[in-house]
Amino acid sequence: MAVTAADVKKLRQATDAPMMDCKKALTECENDFDKAVEWLRERGVSKSAKKADRVAAEGSIGLKISADNRRAVLVEVNSETDFVAQNDGFKDLVSKTVTQAFETGSETTEALRETELEGKAFSAYFDETVAKIGEKIEVRRIAALSGNEHTIVNGYVHSNTRIGVIVAIECDSAKTAEAMIPVAKQVAMHASAMKPTTLSYKDFDPSYVEEETKGRIEAIKTENEERARLKKPLINVPQYISRCQLSDAVLAEAEANIKATLKEQGKPEKIWDKIVPGQLARFIADNTTLDKEQALLDQDYVLDDKMTVAQAVAAAGKAAGGTAEVVAFVRLEVGEGIEKKADDFAAEVAAQMA
Repeated sequence: MAVTAADVKKLRQATDAPMMDCKKALTECENDFDKAVEWLRERGVSKSAKKADRVAAEGSIGLKISADNRRAVLVEVNSETDFVAQNDGFKDLVSKTVTQAFETGSETTEALRETELEGKAFSAYFDETVAKIGEKIEVRRIAALSGNEHTIVNGYVHSNTRIGVIVAIECDSAKTAEAMIPVAKQVAMHASAMKPTTLSYKDFDPSYVEEETKGRIEAIKTENEERARLKKPLINVPQYISRCQLSDAVLAEAEANIKATLKEQGKPEKIWDKIVPGQLARFIADNTTLDKEQALLDQDYVLDDKMTVAQAVAAAGKAAGGTAEVVAFVRLEVGEGIEKKADDFAAEVAAQMA
């Protein structure tokens, strides 16, 4: 059977593949429409395979939250260019992907590809869509948090769609949990901006803290040498950088030093109890810089920097008549950890002309 223009048009509308490819597919498959669709899909997969050496470090984060705020899912879908990430077809692919992950409970990209969508494997749908877009695209990560009657989840995706966060808050009652739904979103927005890497200082590996301490102290000393040369005020060199280093013995010694200084200054002992707590709190703040940079609960809350995130959530729970604490969070940022190749435009042009 001869391939007609109408046949080619129908296949093009169904697959969005180039006109000549549609004609060739129909010719190769003896005008069998379904086989031609499959032929194009396989050809699209082949094209994607040729792009395997390219780096997909752009893209978007997708977020799906259940109506009862007891489950939330994030996905990171990568593309090669930011231009494609702004494409409506790509945005729809991200939306379909996060919905599929949410509805199927897929926890890995491999499991997601094996699920079914609209009567066929999700991998087939994904690869066909990628072939239409014409660029290397891949689902890189999936993250999910689940709650229950006393634990709610909420999330936030930044306006650039490159950063997404989900947060779980555990409460004493369902009533308090309901009140914490907007608070969880606010904490997610905080995490989006402040880039915490862990929930609490308690999660830090001791060896990591030890190495960070040495590195930060040396960096400050080096900076102070330059400041001294320029006759600028010197930066205080901390003894420690994390609350996990501040043992009872360390705090007791710090308090003793504060009292000794007050005595040298001639401060009446009867007023020490009004001075010591504030100075001890300052000592802790000066020696917990790592926590404030990387531990969510210990960071100064962006909506009220007089409190940490942990304190702000606890205060919100108390205001709602109960207790509340953040028990988990996940933050995904597009392309983090991916080493991008440096573009050499001249070399690329020369290679194509060779």
